Amino acid sequence: MALEPSLPSDATAHEAEIAVQTLRGAARATVRVEPDGSPEAAVVLPAQAFDLLMRMLAHLANGDAVTIVPIHAEVTTQQAADVLNVSRPYLIKLLDEGKLAYRKVGTHRRVMLRDLLEFKRHDDAERRAILAELTAEAQALGLGY
Repeated sequence: MALEPSLPSDATAHEAEIAVQTLRGAARATVRVEPDGSPEAAVVLPAQAFDLLMRMLAHLANGDAVTIVPIHAEVTTQQAADVLNVSRPYLIKLLDEGKLAYRKVGTHRRVMLRDLLEFKRHDDAERRAILAELTAEAQALGLGY
């Protein structure tokens, strides 16, 4: 599984923007595809797949790289550190302290993506709560925040 992003070209970003504008407001879509060497086929995208497609197109239109990774995938410690925006040594510390589950494959650690995303969600919520508390305290003290 590759998490290495590649940025879309200007042409791709432009095509994605046209697709977003065309499909904006739709709840689902019938997509026509023509696989190489096969006749055109029409498929109805499930609402969840359509939502993901729209979000992906919006990111591409903004020039952002997009990667789709199944929730049950395992990532390396470097990939996990990149998702959390921390150093690999700090991530290893989190693993060693039992704050984030992992398994060993030979001598290498692997982190389940669903565990990583749950840890990130919880950590982000905790940080927001602390920030709100500090902001309220600063306001109560009249520090101009």
